[in-house]
Amino acid sequence: MALSRRDRTATAHVLECPGRRRRSGSSPALAGAAVLAAGLLPAGAAEAQFVVCNQSLDVVNVAIGRDAGDGFSTRGWWIVGANRCATTIRDELSARYVYVHAEDVFGRPVLYGSTDMCVGAKSFEIAGTEACFQRGYRPAKFLEVDTEAVPRWTLFLSPRS
Repeated sequence: MALSRRDRTATAHVLECPGRRRRSGSSPALAGAAVLAAGLLPAGAAEAQFVVCNQSLDVVNVAIGRDAGDGFSTRGWWIVGANRCATTIRDELSARYVYVHAEDVFGRPVLYGSTDMCVGAKSFEIAGTEACFQRGYRPAKFLEVDTEAVPRWTLFLSPRS
């Protein structure tokens, strides 16, 4: 999974966008680009604080993990269609790191990370990251996304080239 960053002074690095430079790495299913949304979103879009955009041709199920101040929690599922976006965190980002797990409709991971957290079979909100099976959930690997402590961030999932 390749991540590229953009700030107000840097050149945009968005995967699969015509007319822009491209930077990608290899991953088994998807390559992604994390792009700072500050300065890219229209003024009326200020309520969207962490957005996941699916630039692949497949439907992706997304779960988000974060430290809300009183410990880690996970939440999901957002079903993100091909060439669609989902706002996964609406409030301003309070922690520097957001954790993302994405899988295809068959439950196979399409985003690869190393942080262990829990997910549910259906819509869920889970406090804590330990003892997933004992609490009726399943463990999943989440990718740590460094938002560089900015209030808004967009993560783009793109097909591997």
